[in-house]
Amino acid sequence: MDRNKIDWIITTLLQWILNIVLIALAVVLSVALVKETYQFFTYLFLNDNASYYHLLEGILVFFLYFEFIALIIKYFQAHYHFPLRYFVYIGVTAIVRLIIVSHDHPESVLMYAIAILVLVGALYIANTKMLKRE
Repeated sequence: MDRNKIDWIITTLLQWILNIVLIALAVVLSVALVKETYQFFTYLFLNDNASYYHLLEGILVFFLYFEFIALIIKYFQAHYHFPLRYFVYIGVTAIVRLIIVSHDHPESVLMYAIAILVLVGALYIANTKMLKRE
């Protein structure tokens, strides 16, 4: 067998495995998103002393699930490539959630804010024309 043919078979097989696993992950994330939505509305309407912090945390967890599902969708739409900016969006959302949930120490909140600033700077640099592919 030709070496190029073996390489093609291996890469095609691995691509199929990756696609199947990503579809399974999308299904699991979708179920978790529906469960999170149900829990959020249950907490919102059936709990008399609902905390704003808990509600905001639920909203941000909802968006994390949503962003991961959107990332998987974009992967298939972009012909099997993960766009960098979606990872940055997920990172910023996760850090904002961390700030809201754990804001006891001002030093760590400052570090989280600096991390968000670095991520936004990286997003700006990644979207400049110097780094765009031809």
